[in-house]
Amino acid sequence: MIAEAGLAALWFAGALAALQLVMAAIGIARGRDDVAAAVRPVAIVQGLLALLAMALLIELFLDSDMSVKLVVENSHSAKPWLYKFAGAWGNHEGSMLLWVTILGLAGGAVAIFERSLPERTLTATLGAQATIALGFYAFLLFSSNPFARLNPAAPDGLGLNPLLQDPGLAFHPPTLYTGYVGLSVAFSFAVGALVTRDVGPAFAKAMRPWVLIAWIFLTLGITAGSYWAYYELGWGGWWFWDPVENASLMPWLAATALLHSVTVLATRDGLRAWTIMLAVVAFSMSMIGTFLVRSGILTSVHAFAVDPERGAFILALLAIYIGGALALFAARIGTVRAGTTFDPVSREGGLVANNLLLSVILGIVLIGTLYPIVAASFGVQLSVGPPFFNKAAGPIALLLVAVMAVGPLLRWRRDDAKAVLGRVMLPIGATVVAAIALLFVWPGVLPWAGLSLAAGLAVASVAPLWKRNLRRTPLFTYGMVIAHLGIAVSLAGMASDSAFTKETLVAVRAGEPARVGPYTVTLDGISPVIGENWSALEARLTATRGSSASILRPQLRFFANPPTSTNESAILTVLDGQLYTVLGQPDGQGRWQLRLWWKPFVTLIWFGGVLIALGGALSLLGRVRRERRTAMRTHWA
Repeated sequence: MIAEAGLAALWFAGALAALQLVMAAIGIARGRDDVAAAVRPVAIVQGLLALLAMALLIELFLDSDMSVKLVVENSHSAKPWLYKFAGAWGNHEGSMLLWVTILGLAGGAVAIFERSLPERTLTATLGAQATIALGFYAFLLFSSNPFARLNPAAPDGLGLNPLLQDPGLAFHPPTLYTGYVGLSVAFSFAVGALVTRDVGPAFAKAMRPWVLIAWIFLTLGITAGSYWAYYELGWGGWWFWDPVENASLMPWLAATALLHSVTVLATRDGLRAWTIMLAVVAFSMSMIGTFLVRSGILTSVHAFAVDPERGAFILALLAIYIGGALALFAARIGTVRAGTTFDPVSREGGLVANNLLLSVILGIVLIGTLYPIVAASFGVQLSVGPPFFNKAAGPIALLLVAVMAVGPLLRWRRDDAKAVLGRVMLPIGATVVAAIALLFVWPGVLPWAGLSLAAGLAVASVAPLWKRNLRRTPLFTYGMVIAHLGIAVSLAGMASDSAFTKETLVAVRAGEPARVGPYTVTLDGISPVIGENWSALEARLTATRGSSASILRPQLRFFANPPTSTNESAILTVLDGQLYTVLGQPDGQGRWQLRLWWKPFVTLIWFGGVLIALGGALSLLGRVRRERRTAMRTHWA
């Protein structure tokens, strides 16, 4: 009965989403405050029912209920519990249910916590959120039922893709989906403000925490996904411009631009129309990402579904949501007032430049991702890979870093160019010193520029704290400083990995050494090992550097369900980088293939990602505290 209960919860949640939409429409169109007031509780119950459906699906996976089709196709009774748990969303139907669950919970959270917006705008926002949820409920109930039964039940399951049997992938999708759904809330706020013609600082202040939440989770999701690909896939890379990787990067780029523009609107009442448009674009990117991953038009280690019909359903939803929002935007653009103006040399001017550069990079990634798909529809097979993205987006990204370094040092509304020059001399000096020092090792043009700018950005990031009373500095200022510092740290890691990585591919017998970077790696032997649902051949490697020695154990792992073999890398992390080792196949002459990489400072890439997310979290906390204090002062005044 668990599956039937889950399906019933899903139907009830869908029905409540429809009710929520109808009540919001009546409340706004007819001015029925009593009807509008009921939208909040309906949104909360809808979210709880979606959560119940997700919890019941997880229970089916944990119980290994082989009468449920989804469990049979994506699990096995011998699988460790963590992967049974994560298997609930490690597939098409479950991941879409997770998507709509987070969507429903986000709508419920808006209904509970949002008190600053005018009631009509909030009602319109919840109506827009219900519209999005309704489409996804319909998608699940009519096209991708996660609770479909098998009759008769299967004796056991087919198993989960071994590449997905990793703790990182157990938590990566929920993180990323929270980011996607956060952008749906921002989109709903934008639609709500357009419906009630209430585009202004109050709307921006209400929307900003949701944009920050989405941005934080997208940052964490992309960072975790990058590290998973790095250690799990065994090819030693952290980003390959894979279309599914791009599908998560595009919403992040749009969310970054939106985060900065919504700050201008909330703080200085500027960029009204631009902020609305970015909210629509950011959600569009999350929908395009969903379409790319689940339409079956992409071949990727990340892609879940190969089903053009389901892809067409998502494409239809994309057209309805985005087309509808753009039509509404066009109809109401005349009512969106211009807002406050500002000089080009100002904090706002820097943020506009930031937005434009982010938009250009987003356009490049979007074109590079979709072009092969469009070409294939005309019978032309081609691929767009790292050389295109690196050459097209790399220089613009470096220009963006330069703007990012200057922006926080500008004053709001109007600034003096000579005064600005004085403030940026120290970051410029750091950049020049680093650039001259790197000439002696010459890592290549882009890495040289990247490392030099990283040094300048690091100095510029902490400059806003100069001469401040640090105890009275707002928390969101620390957030900005740490987030920008995180960009500098990540950039330094990327450039170092690109410039200084050493790779060795050898075939060795037991006792034979191989060299890579500062390490000598010796194969001690190969032995069989057994895991919970796999067996493996495990190499014992001794890595020596000077007088220190470490043991690494890469594996060649075999899974029975489904029959698959994987390479499990072994990584030694030290202060100045990582030694990355992979065991390959025997060559039939008593030797084993080994792939060895020495990657100086590569860990800075992910450490910087964590810093960026931490900066976002501090900004969120600081903004929420300030809004709460302001509300309390207003209440007691």
